[in-house]
Amino acid sequence: MAAEGLEALALFGFLAIGAVALFSFIAVASWSDARRKERESYYKNDMLKKLADSPAAGATAAIEFLREQDRLETLRRRQGMKIGGVVVFGTGIGVLFFLYKLLPHTPIYMVGVLMMLIGVALYGSSYILAAPSN
Repeated sequence: MAAEGLEALALFGFLAIGAVALFSFIAVASWSDARRKERESYYKNDMLKKLADSPAAGATAAIEFLREQDRLETLRRRQGMKIGGVVVFGTGIGVLFFLYKLLPHTPIYMVGVLMMLIGVALYGSSYILAAPSN
């Protein structure tokens, strides 16, 4: 009986320490990510200020830099939507086959077709909605 209590106490201690370690790691990771974003923003703004103040390049170079940053962000968002669409489409195919094999005489497998259509919509919207508005 005492051995069971000792095992339960050891398990509780392990889980408690694990939980504290996990949440401490999450806190430190989020804090360091916030600091990194803050530094990036500070250095970007400082560089833009110096670029705009320089007599050779002037404000046009700063505007071109901001346009390029916006173009790259749009491209990244577009690629993310494409990847998301392909992943959801593939998951829909998997769900379709799984449900068809699990319940072949009921049309529940059409849920996979619904997921495939959602994937197609995501992929297609990467070309329609995420296009740059120049």
